[in-house]
Amino acid sequence: MAAVISVGRRLKGFPVELPGLSSEQTNGDRRGSAVAQDPTLLRVLTLQRHWQVHETFRLRFEATANRLAREDDDPRLEGLSVSKRQFERWYGGAVKTRPYPDLCRVLEAMFGVSVDLLLAPAPANPGPEAVAPSFFVPPPRLAPVLLSSEQARVSPAGDPFGIETRLDAGTTELERQVVMAARRALRFTAMAEGSSVGPETLGQIHDEVRRLTAAYPRLALPTLLGDLVEVQDLTFRLLEHGRVKPLQARELYLLAGITSGMLAKASHDLGNPSAAMMQARTAYVCADNADHHAMRAWIRSLQSLIAYWAGRPGEAADYAALGQSAAGSVRGTTSVWLACLSARANALLGDGEATRAAIQRAEDARATVQLDDLDGFGGIMTFPVPRQLYYVAEATVHLGEDPALGESQSEAAVTAYRNAAEDEWAFGDEAGAQTDLALARIARGEFEGAAEAVRPVLDLPFEQRNFGITSSAQRVHSALRADSRRDGGAVVNLREEIEAFTATPTSVLIR
Repeated sequence: MAAVISVGRRLKGFPVELPGLSSEQTNGDRRGSAVAQDPTLLRVLTLQRHWQVHETFRLRFEATANRLAREDDDPRLEGLSVSKRQFERWYGGAVKTRPYPDLCRVLEAMFGVSVDLLLAPAPANPGPEAVAPSFFVPPPRLAPVLLSSEQARVSPAGDPFGIETRLDAGTTELERQVVMAARRALRFTAMAEGSSVGPETLGQIHDEVRRLTAAYPRLALPTLLGDLVEVQDLTFRLLEHGRVKPLQARELYLLAGITSGMLAKASHDLGNPSAAMMQARTAYVCADNADHHAMRAWIRSLQSLIAYWAGRPGEAADYAALGQSAAGSVRGTTSVWLACLSARANALLGDGEATRAAIQRAEDARATVQLDDLDGFGGIMTFPVPRQLYYVAEATVHLGEDPALGESQSEAAVTAYRNAAEDEWAFGDEAGAQTDLALARIARGEFEGAAEAVRPVLDLPFEQRNFGITSSAQRVHSALRADSRRDGGAVVNLREEIEAFTATPTSVLIR
């Protein structure tokens, strides 16, 4: 069953019903993804038991193997383990043949289910003939949210959006009570101020949106998605039913636009460009109602990004041009982002002159930047120097005219992210810079260097493997497969690792 997140309401003046996020999509939306359409029973049970981290699974596997060795008096099982790559192939459903007999014995002892059932698609409604009723995992539910960024963590539970509070294991009971009380306070404030939107409600929503914009580039999506949905719904309800003064309405529309923009990015990160564009259009309507030029330009930038990763570089270039024409007097970092987006799109189109001109425009815009109110939100709403270096490197690498320059620019981007301040760091963009470095080295025939560059990406946990990151890894896979100088065994192994990596993206946690 697809996980759907819907706001379930229509705003006055909006052309269509506001979309949710859906994992249903066409083949074109998931270019080359190796994720199985239906999760295997092994994955369902692994999620339910909270074993989806390789280290946790490995410890369980080894403990079961050692127990079987004692019970069956079979020393061959003593110390039997499972590698990260093998685990990810099992978990992602990328297994074409049964494992070796000893591995089968351990898996069956771990789960109490035959290997053939474990590796088959999980039944929609498991009955006693397929698996014990206690193994049933209910469909995901939205969580009560609004956690602080310091305490909100990726849940290890089988249902990442279940009703349980997502806090650190080390969080004290007092801290839990504080977070839950703060969450309830926001809802109560909005209700207590009645049909009018008061300054306290507006201030709390503003603070929550600021927290989410700062957290988005640094935290995994499952940590933040429920919070974004709840804040968007709250702003929409206030705009629909509250008595809002004109200045308050402008600020509410801006906050609703920012939240909708982040949900557009979330849709993109889950590999659903159609839902992403729908949310982005909603965000643009909000920006129009707020009459906010910089926000209009920011949304055009986001639409360019969505089109770029959806494999539509011409459309990406058009959105970047639209944003630049709409920017007008905008002097914030969005002006730099638009130029960099134009450079990346034109590089994929093979237009070297347009790419170099866009890179120069980005440098000129950076030299005259005056931080605006969007930059004041931080995080996803601003475009820091490390991100600019990453985009420029990617444009140079994909243009393909100077592999040595592409390598040096990618190395500069990687170094910038390693040394970045906390408010400028983004795990997705750092991963993109690493894959660009790998591509540049493949173009120069440096396969060992490429493997070294992409290694930090392949070590990312499931919850950070968003669509952009897995697509970048797939580009490395394609380059390795296409290069006639590829070096037998090492390259084949690297390709297999990338296949296992892309078989388990973030979206498997949302199903």
